[in-house]
Amino acid sequence: MSEPLVSLLVPIYNVEKYLRQCLDSARNQTLEDIEVICINDGSTDSSPSIIREYMAEDSRFRMIDKANSGYGASMNKGLDAAQGKYIAILESDDYFELDALEKLYQAAETHDAEVVKANFWFYWSKPEERNEPFELVSNDMAGHLVNPQIETEIFYLKPSIWSALYRRDFLKDNGIRFLETPGASFQDSSFNFKVWATATKACYIQDEILHYRQDNESSSINSPSKVYCVCDEYAEMDRFLASHPEKASLKAVEEKMKYDTYMWNYERLTEPLRRQFIVRFAEEFQRDIESQYVDLDIFDPWKKDDLAVMLTDPILFHAQRESPEEEGYGKKLVRFYHIGGPSLVLRALWRKIRR
Repeated sequence: MSEPLVSLLVPIYNVEKYLRQCLDSARNQTLEDIEVICINDGSTDSSPSIIREYMAEDSRFRMIDKANSGYGASMNKGLDAAQGKYIAILESDDYFELDALEKLYQAAETHDAEVVKANFWFYWSKPEERNEPFELVSNDMAGHLVNPQIETEIFYLKPSIWSALYRRDFLKDNGIRFLETPGASFQDSSFNFKVWATATKACYIQDEILHYRQDNESSSINSPSKVYCVCDEYAEMDRFLASHPEKASLKAVEEKMKYDTYMWNYERLTEPLRRQFIVRFAEEFQRDIESQYVDLDIFDPWKKDDLAVMLTDPILFHAQRESPEEEGYGKKLVRFYHIGGPSLVLRALWRKIRR
């Protein structure tokens, strides 16, 4: 039996509510020469039974059934099992356009690309169905080969590893795998970085190929408990760059990415987790600046200003972010007192006097 053109990896954990829509979109792809590898990460709902239904009806479907060990471990199992020329990824609460894989495959073959990246929709199923296009790939980026290590814009865009196609031998030859941390938290970050830090032939297409669900309440992006998981991903990027000294120039790119990712993580948290994380945020950047890893010249001016305040006094920075702009200064000081006690109030007053 010849190898399929595409191995589609579908990581699955307790997603019975959305799984049939997802797997239907895989089964009905216009590119038929595919295999669909469903990696069941110890689901306790009816997800395994649903997968077996598809396996019984379509020989292209198969299941890897494993004890729960997290997204990264599931994806690595899928990579090891894949036989296709290319790898694609479909999250089990999302679904593809029916010609998604055909468009990605044609672009990869036309340009002899290691990676193809496409646009997608943000998707809501309630209170009524709604799709909003997300233009990750601009017109200027599309339709030609790019070396991401020279044209670095792609590093700063949403990882969205599922709106892409990867040549399997490219991933294997360069040891590009997922970090096997528990649960499902940001493991796409280091995988995405390693792809762009290694690829020299990438192609971007403007077609929206996937519906990215925004209303799954159990999604990992809605879990405040994963406070420091993003830090693990950036530590993995550091490890990768340290093992590839010829890519040292990408360290500054990573630091710019890290600022945006850490700020996004900070903003999604609630008290007191935000306060805890901002201290870690400041400590890491202080260390990186002292090690001359950070190139502030490539930061947006307002981000550079925010970073300067944060490094000077992360708790005061946090208190200021917590205070509405229209709030009177007296109320702000009361808020500061509740966040950091008398010493924070004194630091805020001293900073105001010095301005």
